[in-house]
Amino acid sequence: MSNLYLDDKLYGENGLKIAQSDPDAAIVLVQDGVYLDTGTLAARGVTVYAVAPDVEKRGLTSKLSGAVELIGYDRLVDLIVANKVINFA
Repeated sequence: MSNLYLDDKLYGENGLKIAQSDPDAAIVLVQDGVYLDTGTLAARGVTVYAVAPDVEKRGLTSKLSGAVELIGYDRLVDLIVANKVINFA
């Protein structure tokens, strides 16, 4: 079980800072959180997801790092059920 950080833009920077010191962190970028820079975390091996409809709505599909895995709402629900959720959305 990982600590699943749900990050939106408003408080997402705080979530990313806390996740840096969490060895069990996984990040999900939701809504405007898809604008957040997760490069440092991804480089350290932290799993980073982004909700595909949120990415597509903002025209960022081609601009996301290859380290970010696009997921649908069904996968988001699975992740929420399977992990401890820390909400910054």
